[in-house]
Amino acid sequence: MEGFERRAVAPAHPVAPYIGGKKVLASDIIARIDQIPHVAYVEPFIGMGGIFLRRRSAPKLEVINDLSSEVANLFRVLQCHYVAFLDMMKFQITSRREFERLARTDPTTLTDMQRAARFLYLQRLAYGGKVSGQNFGIFRDKPGNFDVTRLGPVLEAAHERLAGVVIENLCYSEIITRYDAPTTLFYFDPPYWGSEKDYGRGLFSRADFQRLAQMLTKISGTFLMSLNDCPGVRECFSAFAFEEFEVPYTIAGGDKAPDAKEVLIFPHGQVRRAAAPDLFAAE
Repeated sequence: MEGFERRAVAPAHPVAPYIGGKKVLASDIIARIDQIPHVAYVEPFIGMGGIFLRRRSAPKLEVINDLSSEVANLFRVLQCHYVAFLDMMKFQITSRREFERLARTDPTTLTDMQRAARFLYLQRLAYGGKVSGQNFGIFRDKPGNFDVTRLGPVLEAAHERLAGVVIENLCYSEIITRYDAPTTLFYFDPPYWGSEKDYGRGLFSRADFQRLAQMLTKISGTFLMSLNDCPGVRECFSAFAFEEFEVPYTIAGGDKAPDAKEVLIFPHGQVRRAAAPDLFAAE
Protein backbone atom coordinates (compact mmCIF):
# COMPACT_ATOMS: atom_id res chain seq x y z
CA MET A 1 0.00 0.00 0.00
CA GLU A 2 1.46 3.31 -1.09
CA GLY A 3 2.24 5.55 1.84
CA PHE A 4 2.07 2.73 4.39
CA GLU A 5 4.73 3.49 6.94
CA ARG A 6 5.02 2.43 10.56
CA ARG A 7 6.97 4.08 13.30
CA ALA A 8 8.16 2.35 16.43
CA VAL A 9 6.29 3.23 19.63
CA ALA A 10 6.81 2.12 23.20
CA PRO A 11 3.96 -0.12 24.36
CA ALA A 12 2.08 0.73 27.54
CA HIS A 13 -0.25 -1.06 29.93
CA PRO A 14 -3.93 -0.19 30.30
CA VAL A 15 -4.28 2.26 33.18
CA ALA A 16 -7.10 0.30 34.83
CA PRO A 17 -8.83 -3.07 34.61
CA TYR A 18 -11.83 -3.14 32.29
CA ILE A 19 -14.46 -5.75 31.67
CA GLY A 20 -13.78 -7.55 28.39
CA GLY A 21 -10.10 -6.59 28.33
CA LYS A 22 -7.99 -8.46 25.79
CA LYS A 23 -4.87 -9.30 27.79
CA VAL A 24 -4.89 -13.00 26.87
CA LEU A 25 -5.49 -12.45 23.15
CA ALA A 26 -3.55 -9.21 22.73
CA SER A 27 -0.46 -10.70 21.11
CA ASP A 28 -2.53 -12.70 18.58
CA ILE A 29 -4.72 -9.73 17.68
CA ILE A 30 -1.80 -7.33 17.37
CA ALA A 31 0.10 -9.78 15.14
CA ARG A 32 -2.86 -9.85 12.75
CA ILE A 33 -3.25 -6.07 12.84
CA ASP A 34 0.41 -5.67 11.91
CA GLN A 35 -0.05 -7.91 8.86
CA ILE A 36 -2.65 -5.59 7.32
CA PRO A 37 -1.29 -2.52 5.47
CA HIS A 38 -3.04 0.63 6.64
CA VAL A 39 -2.44 4.36 6.88
CA ALA A 40 -5.12 5.03 9.51
CA TYR A 41 -5.82 2.83 12.54
CA VAL A 42 -9.20 3.44 14.18
CA GLU A 43 -10.69 1.87 17.34
CA PRO A 44 -14.38 2.77 17.76
CA PHE A 45 -14.63 0.94 21.13
CA ILE A 46 -11.37 1.78 22.90
CA GLY A 47 -12.35 0.87 26.48
CA MET A 48 -9.08 0.94 28.41
CA GLY A 49 -7.03 0.40 25.25
CA GLY A 50 -5.98 -3.20 25.83
CA ILE A 51 -4.95 -3.61 22.18
CA PHE A 52 -4.06 -0.05 21.19
CA LEU A 53 -1.68 0.56 24.10
CA ARG A 54 0.14 -2.76 23.64
CA ARG A 55 1.05 -2.17 19.98
CA ARG A 56 4.73 -1.61 19.24
CA SER A 57 4.25 0.24 15.97
CA ALA A 58 1.89 2.92 14.71
CA PRO A 59 0.76 4.19 11.28
CA LYS A 60 0.44 7.83 10.26
CA LEU A 61 -2.98 8.34 11.86
CA GLU A 62 -4.40 6.77 15.02
CA VAL A 63 -7.93 7.43 16.24
CA ILE A 64 -9.37 6.10 19.49
CA ASN A 65 -13.02 6.52 20.37
CA ASP A 66 -15.54 5.59 23.00
CA LEU A 67 -19.14 6.66 23.42
CA SER A 68 -18.56 6.64 27.18
CA SER A 69 -17.80 10.22 28.20
CA GLU A 70 -15.87 8.88 31.20
CA VAL A 71 -13.50 6.88 29.01
CA ALA A 72 -12.97 9.66 26.46
CA ASN A 73 -12.40 12.26 29.18
CA LEU A 74 -9.82 10.08 30.94
CA PHE A 75 -7.76 9.69 27.78
CA ARG A 76 -7.98 13.42 27.02
CA VAL A 77 -6.76 14.31 30.49
CA LEU A 78 -3.94 11.76 30.25
CA GLN A 79 -2.92 13.23 26.91
CA CYS A 80 -2.95 16.90 27.89
CA HIS A 81 -2.79 17.24 31.69
CA TYR A 82 -0.79 14.24 32.88
CA VAL A 83 1.41 16.07 35.44
CA ALA A 84 -1.46 17.98 37.09
CA PHE A 85 -3.62 14.84 36.99
CA LEU A 86 -1.04 12.76 38.82
CA ASP A 87 -0.47 15.55 41.34
CA MET A 88 -4.21 15.68 42.04
CA MET A 89 -4.23 12.00 43.03
CA LYS A 90 -1.04 12.10 45.09
CA PHE A 91 -2.78 11.88 48.47
CA GLN A 92 -5.77 9.76 47.44
CA ILE A 93 -6.44 6.99 49.96
CA THR A 94 -7.72 3.51 49.25
CA SER A 95 -10.83 2.82 51.29
CA ARG A 96 -14.31 1.42 50.89
CA ARG A 97 -15.87 4.61 52.25
CA GLU A 98 -14.05 6.78 49.71
CA PHE A 99 -14.98 4.35 46.94
CA GLU A 100 -18.66 4.54 47.88
CA ARG A 101 -18.53 8.35 48.21
CA LEU A 102 -17.10 8.74 44.73
CA ALA A 103 -19.53 6.18 43.31
CA ARG A 104 -22.41 8.35 44.58
CA THR A 105 -20.91 11.55 43.13
CA ASP A 106 -22.47 12.85 39.92
CA PRO A 107 -19.53 13.10 37.48
CA THR A 108 -21.19 15.95 35.57
CA THR A 109 -20.69 18.20 38.62
CA LEU A 110 -16.89 17.78 38.47
CA THR A 111 -14.11 19.39 36.45
CA ASP A 112 -12.55 17.30 33.70
CA MET A 113 -9.57 16.35 35.89
CA GLN A 114 -11.74 15.57 38.90
CA ARG A 115 -13.98 13.49 36.70
CA ALA A 116 -11.03 11.56 35.25
CA ALA A 117 -9.59 10.97 38.72
CA ARG A 118 -12.94 9.69 39.98
CA PHE A 119 -13.33 7.32 37.04
CA LEU A 120 -9.79 5.98 37.32
CA TYR A 121 -10.11 5.47 41.08
CA LEU A 122 -13.39 3.57 40.78
CA GLN A 123 -12.21 1.52 37.82
CA ARG A 124 -8.99 0.42 39.50
CA LEU A 125 -10.73 -0.57 42.71
CA ALA A 126 -13.95 -2.08 41.32
CA TYR A 127 -14.28 -5.84 41.54
CA GLY A 128 -13.55 -7.56 38.24
CA GLY A 129 -13.03 -4.35 36.28
CA LYS A 130 -16.77 -3.79 36.17
CA VAL A 131 -18.04 -0.52 34.72
CA SER A 132 -21.70 -0.71 35.71
CA GLY A 133 -22.88 -1.86 39.15
CA GLN A 134 -19.42 -1.54 40.68
CA ASN A 135 -18.47 -3.02 44.04
CA PHE A 136 -15.35 -2.38 46.09
CA GLY A 137 -12.90 -5.18 45.30
CA ILE A 138 -10.80 -6.77 48.02
CA PHE A 139 -7.65 -8.88 47.87
CA ARG A 140 -6.26 -11.23 50.49
CA ASP A 141 -2.79 -11.60 49.04
CA LYS A 142 -1.71 -8.24 47.56
CA PRO A 143 -1.93 -4.47 48.16
CA GLY A 144 -4.83 -2.33 47.09
CA ASN A 145 -4.97 -1.47 43.42
CA PHE A 146 -4.76 2.30 43.84
CA ASP A 147 -1.17 3.12 44.77
CA VAL A 148 0.10 6.30 43.12
CA THR A 149 3.73 5.23 43.55
CA ARG A 150 3.01 2.27 41.27
CA LEU A 151 0.41 4.03 39.15
CA GLY A 152 2.63 6.97 38.18
CA PRO A 153 4.84 5.08 35.69
CA VAL A 154 1.76 3.44 34.14
CA LEU A 155 0.10 6.81 33.57
CA GLU A 156 3.31 8.32 32.22
CA ALA A 157 3.71 5.53 29.67
CA ALA A 158 0.10 5.97 28.55
CA HIS A 159 0.59 9.74 28.31
CA GLU A 160 3.60 9.30 26.04
CA ARG A 161 1.79 6.73 23.90
CA LEU A 162 -1.14 9.11 23.37
CA ALA A 163 1.01 11.81 21.75
CA GLY A 164 -0.53 12.76 18.42
CA VAL A 165 -3.50 10.40 18.81
CA VAL A 166 -6.97 11.69 17.91
CA ILE A 167 -9.45 11.09 20.75
CA GLU A 168 -13.15 11.02 19.87
CA ASN A 169 -16.37 10.65 21.90
CA LEU A 170 -18.87 9.54 19.25
CA CYS A 171 -21.12 6.63 18.34
CA TYR A 172 -19.31 3.85 16.45
CA SER A 173 -21.47 4.51 13.37
CA GLU A 174 -20.33 8.12 13.16
CA ILE A 175 -16.70 7.09 13.59
CA ILE A 176 -17.04 4.64 10.70
CA THR A 177 -18.63 7.29 8.49
CA ARG A 178 -16.04 9.95 9.34
CA TYR A 179 -12.87 7.85 9.05
CA ASP A 180 -13.66 5.17 6.47
CA ALA A 181 -11.23 5.17 3.54
CA PRO A 182 -9.45 2.51 1.45
CA THR A 183 -6.39 2.94 3.69
CA THR A 184 -8.24 2.66 7.02
CA LEU A 185 -8.09 -0.35 9.34
CA PHE A 186 -10.81 -0.50 11.99
CA TYR A 187 -10.36 -2.70 15.03
CA PHE A 188 -13.69 -3.29 16.78
CA ASP A 189 -13.95 -4.59 20.34
CA PRO A 190 -17.66 -4.08 21.08
CA PRO A 191 -19.41 -5.38 24.20
CA TYR A 192 -19.74 -9.15 24.26
CA TRP A 193 -22.96 -10.62 22.92
CA GLY A 194 -25.17 -10.97 25.99
CA SER A 195 -23.27 -8.31 27.96
CA GLU A 196 -24.51 -5.21 26.18
CA LYS A 197 -25.68 -3.50 29.37
CA ASP A 198 -22.48 -4.10 31.34
CA TYR A 199 -20.88 -0.87 30.14
CA GLY A 200 -23.65 1.52 31.11
CA ARG A 201 -27.04 2.64 29.88
CA GLY A 202 -27.61 3.68 26.30
CA LEU A 203 -24.11 2.87 25.03
CA PHE A 204 -24.80 -0.31 23.05
CA SER A 205 -27.78 -2.61 22.44
CA ARG A 206 -28.39 -5.99 20.83
CA ALA A 207 -29.74 -4.22 17.73
CA ASP A 208 -26.39 -2.46 17.30
CA PHE A 209 -24.73 -5.74 16.33
CA GLN A 210 -26.93 -6.04 13.24
CA ARG A 211 -26.48 -2.36 12.45
CA LEU A 212 -22.71 -2.72 12.71
CA ALA A 213 -22.70 -5.85 10.53
CA GLN A 214 -24.63 -4.03 7.82
CA MET A 215 -22.27 -1.04 7.91
CA LEU A 216 -19.22 -3.30 7.60
CA THR A 217 -20.45 -4.77 4.32
CA LYS A 218 -20.23 -1.29 2.78
CA ILE A 219 -16.97 0.20 4.07
CA SER A 220 -14.06 1.07 1.79
CA GLY A 221 -11.45 0.11 4.35
CA THR A 222 -10.99 -3.16 6.18
CA PHE A 223 -11.51 -4.37 9.73
CA LEU A 224 -10.89 -6.87 12.49
CA MET A 225 -13.43 -7.51 15.23
CA SER A 226 -13.12 -9.54 18.42
CA LEU A 227 -16.19 -11.06 20.08
CA ASN A 228 -17.30 -14.01 22.14
CA ASP A 229 -18.20 -17.07 20.09
CA CYS A 230 -21.92 -17.83 20.22
CA PRO A 231 -24.73 -18.63 17.75
CA GLY A 232 -25.98 -15.03 17.74
CA VAL A 233 -22.57 -13.69 16.73
CA ARG A 234 -22.17 -16.36 14.06
CA GLU A 235 -25.55 -15.54 12.55
CA CYS A 236 -25.24 -11.76 12.74
CA PHE A 237 -21.79 -11.63 11.12
CA SER A 238 -22.28 -14.59 8.75
CA ALA A 239 -21.15 -12.48 5.78
CA PHE A 240 -17.58 -12.50 7.13
CA ALA A 241 -14.81 -14.94 7.99
CA PHE A 242 -14.10 -16.23 11.50
CA GLU A 243 -11.01 -17.37 13.35
CA GLU A 244 -11.48 -19.15 16.69
CA PHE A 245 -9.43 -18.88 19.87
CA GLU A 246 -9.61 -20.85 23.09
CA VAL A 247 -9.41 -18.47 26.05
CA PRO A 248 -8.73 -19.67 29.60
CA TYR A 249 -10.91 -17.89 32.14
CA THR A 250 -10.54 -17.58 35.88
CA ILE A 251 -13.21 -16.92 38.45
CA ALA A 252 -13.24 -15.36 41.91
CA GLY A 253 -10.57 -16.86 44.13
CA GLY A 254 -8.33 -17.70 41.19
CA ASP A 255 -10.05 -20.99 40.36
CA LYS A 256 -9.95 -21.96 36.72
CA ALA A 257 -13.22 -21.81 34.83
CA PRO A 258 -13.92 -23.82 31.66
CA ASP A 259 -12.14 -22.41 28.62
CA ALA A 260 -14.29 -20.16 26.46
CA LYS A 261 -14.13 -19.50 22.75
CA GLU A 262 -13.66 -16.09 21.24
CA VAL A 263 -13.51 -15.17 17.59
CA LEU A 264 -11.81 -12.71 15.30
CA ILE A 265 -14.11 -11.58 12.50
CA PHE A 266 -12.80 -10.11 9.25
CA PRO A 267 -13.64 -9.84 5.53
CA HIS A 268 -13.28 -12.95 3.38
CA GLY A 269 -10.00 -12.93 1.52
CA GLN A 270 -8.13 -10.96 4.15
CA VAL A 271 -4.72 -12.60 4.35
CA ARG A 272 -4.00 -14.72 7.40
CA ARG A 273 -0.60 -16.20 8.05
CA ALA A 274 1.77 -16.95 10.87
CA ALA A 275 2.98 -13.78 12.49
CA ALA A 276 6.20 -12.45 11.02
CA PRO A 277 8.96 -11.27 13.35
CA ASP A 278 8.10 -7.84 14.73
CA LEU A 279 10.80 -5.47 13.55
CA PHE A 280 9.68 -2.97 16.17
CA ALA A 281 9.83 -5.32 19.15
CA ALA A 282 12.24 -4.47 21.94
CA GLU A 283 15.35 -6.62 22.00
